[in-house]
Amino acid sequence: MLRILLLGLLVVVSMQSPTGLSFNNQNEMIEYINSLEGITWKAGKNFDDSYNLEDIKRLMGVPQNQVVPDVEYSEPPEVDISEIPESFDSREAWPTCDSIKEVRDQGTCGSCWAFATVEAISDRICVASNGKQQVEISAEDLVSCCSSCGFGCNGGYPESAWSYYQHTGLVSGGLYGSKKGCRPYTIAACEHHTTGHLPPCGKSIEPTPKCQKQCIAGYNITYNEDKHYGSKTYHFSNDNQKLQADIMQNGPVVATYQVFEDFLSYKSGVYYHVTGPSAGYHAVKIIGWGVDNGVDYWLVANSWNEDWGDKGLFKIRRGRDDCGFEQQISAGLPKL
Repeated sequence: MLRILLLGLLVVVSMQSPTGLSFNNQNEMIEYINSLEGITWKAGKNFDDSYNLEDIKRLMGVPQNQVVPDVEYSEPPEVDISEIPESFDSREAWPTCDSIKEVRDQGTCGSCWAFATVEAISDRICVASNGKQQVEISAEDLVSCCSSCGFGCNGGYPESAWSYYQHTGLVSGGLYGSKKGCRPYTIAACEHHTTGHLPPCGKSIEPTPKCQKQCIAGYNITYNEDKHYGSKTYHFSNDNQKLQADIMQNGPVVATYQVFEDFLSYKSGVYYHVTGPSAGYHAVKIIGWGVDNGVDYWLVANSWNEDWGDKGLFKIRRGRDDCGFEQQISAGLPKL
């Protein structure tokens, strides 16, 4: 749940790792990571020194030490696990689905839980309709109106978001400033990073937008007419073959995992936790998998815009449940 968010490895007076190492600032941590032999990923400076760890933790969008609201799950659809390829990329499998290629930006809001879910829903609508329905499901609608999902910009649960989509429905809505769909996102995209073309993110979480059950001026249908619904909600836990087969059949899914400070400095390669304490829990979208220099990985889209990491994406080691990444996978099917 990710989302969670945003980020940064900041200048912390003393960053303690599980092994007892400490760093005076993020540059020391980055230098340490890149000095290790045999490591499968590279670190770099993603965040400005003015951020501190507490700033970042407030952005982590999946609540800690909270009980996930009850969700009624269905059994996952039947899938064929006999022919799972070594690599798979949803962008290549469904090249006409524009939403799969998009990297969104949650801004200064702990809404990764909502972004990862509406991204996967948008993708799955396109996949299920064979590309005939291209829609961006609204993160604004989910963040602002789903009171059962959690706490809006202060965090929420992807599982509850899938259930809300199934039972209450969600309207369309594009990125900030896009004026696309019924309810586009109203929290500005911002630069979580040291360099970039966007204005810098704020140090405090934006207020959760008001739940407005109406479309923006000029949209040609009503809020209720624009609703999209799911037909079922389900999940996977350490069942990777069925998960892979489901992605191949139905499209991207949502993963919730624990973020450690070293992840915030990820630049390239296949990530696994090396050093630094926990920074919170995040939600992201799995779009595929592969093998990099003999290391199995998941291919994942973040919601911190394309300047973070590897053009907004990252790879994380597969089959090892690093950071609890394979324990809590949520998904659902659209009702077309």
